[in-house]
Amino acid sequence: MFVIIGSLIVLGATVGAFIWSGGSLILLWHPPEILAIGGISLGVAVICAPKDVLIHTVHAILGALKGAGPSKDDYLDLMKVMYELFMLGRRNGLLALDEHVSSPESSSIFQNYPSFLADKDKVTFLCSALRPIIDGKIKPDQLEPLLKAEIDAKKHAAHGPINVLHLLGDSLPGIGIVAAVMGIILTMSVLDQGVMVIGGKISAALSGTFLGIFVAYGFINPLCNVIEFGNEAEETYYICMSRSIGAFARGLAPIMAVELARRSLEASMVPSADDLENILKSSTGG
Repeated sequence: MFVIIGSLIVLGATVGAFIWSGGSLILLWHPPEILAIGGISLGVAVICAPKDVLIHTVHAILGALKGAGPSKDDYLDLMKVMYELFMLGRRNGLLALDEHVSSPESSSIFQNYPSFLADKDKVTFLCSALRPIIDGKIKPDQLEPLLKAEIDAKKHAAHGPINVLHLLGDSLPGIGIVAAVMGIILTMSVLDQGVMVIGGKISAALSGTFLGIFVAYGFINPLCNVIEFGNEAEETYYICMSRSIGAFARGLAPIMAVELARRSLEASMVPSADDLENILKSSTGG
């Protein structure tokens, strides 16, 4: 939402200043320049990244427009679902978790948190983290390095769209100059056609430079930052999850394992320790 609001402010301020100065929007409308800049930019993106990264880039942009990063409610749902799983494992033994981890979509615990269940990546991470504990395949102190490796892989993959958009942001001013130079070449071919024709051609050429710089610094570069902030928030979410699961694996009480997760976050994202304890106990009925 804030990305859309900010974009409207950038667009409104630019257009408003241009009109206030006596300009007409039609002077900025030159489809050949837009085609050149848009087409070259698309080509640069296709050249610079493989297909899966380009798809991820589109998803990252859409996520940024919607408002990237977990919310306070997302963290509360995470802590509740982990607490319920930990309590079940503590009371009935780790094997009692097997049916929930093997088939989370039909789990009575996961179904209580549809928002969390809908995020397949996070559900898969949680279940795959608990699976080695249930099977007894690794020692508790070996779990966190395993989870860290998975988080690092996710972090690396999430950086692909940032690389693509950074390249586009750096390239767009130059692409605008390319469009402008093509316009100047056309202008040179009509020098015998009078001031009005020459002025129109130069105006079109300069609009290419303007458009490249405007899109780069007004939209693409800020969008990179938004996606990066969203990636950091997602990484924090997974780190929070891994620390809590690791603590439970080492034998920490469920409430303390979740408390460790709470302390990994900014105070604005979670309730106080006492409030969280009351929320967790009420969610399990005691």
